[in-house]
Amino acid sequence: MPKPIIQIEDVHKHFGKVYALRGVSISVDRGEVLVVIGPSGSGKSTLLRCINGLEHVDSGNVVVDEIPVTRSTTNINAVRAEVGIVFQQFNLFPHLTVLQNITLAQRIVRKRNQAESERIGRDLLGKVGIPDKANSFPTQLSGGQQQRVAIARALAMNPRIMLFDEPTSALDPEMIKEVLDAMLLLAKEGMTMVVVSHEMGFARAAANRIVFMDEGTIIEDTSPEVLFTNPREERTKLFLSKILH
Repeated sequence: MPKPIIQIEDVHKHFGKVYALRGVSISVDRGEVLVVIGPSGSGKSTLLRCINGLEHVDSGNVVVDEIPVTRSTTNINAVRAEVGIVFQQFNLFPHLTVLQNITLAQRIVRKRNQAESERIGRDLLGKVGIPDKANSFPTQLSGGQQQRVAIARALAMNPRIMLFDEPTSALDPEMIKEVLDAMLLLAKEGMTMVVVSHEMGFARAAANRIVFMDEGTIIEDTSPEVLFTNPREERTKLFLSKILH
């Protein structure tokens, strides 16, 4: 059996008196789409940020593509070069055009020349459905368009894994679908993805597995079909009853 591309073992994390992750263990296979759901403060985003070392764990192990993220001697930038992450906020450089935003890291980290990085950038803008926005500035775009630029920027680095931290939570409802459609395309193409989201329609359509978290622990880890039709735990049933209308 091939090794999981992400392996999280007995991870604990505190923020002061807040016990954010309480012995979380989970693995993600290559090409798998894992969606993490749960109430605010359940540890979902913290778990995501531990995968690429944005948060340091107090104890436990995180291994990404056989690189031990939690080992102090690991070059964390080598891990981050293989792991794309898209946040709630778009984090685009406002003084750069869309294309410049997408080419910058390619040139610095991947050492690509201007022509190659621009070709890749334009291809990806086509993929996320905004090929005509290459020369626009972020302030000239809608929130949904900015988030799709952020996705294209992450993809331009040829990551092996994509992490999404509630990528639609800052968007107006009519813009959410265009971002989810871009993510759905990635899932269908076989990208390994870990997605923290409240979008249950996306979870149902794209996820191979869904994890439900509460109070820093994994309550349920199962298929979308089982989670939405026959969840095992009462806590899961209560949560779903509040968000599924």
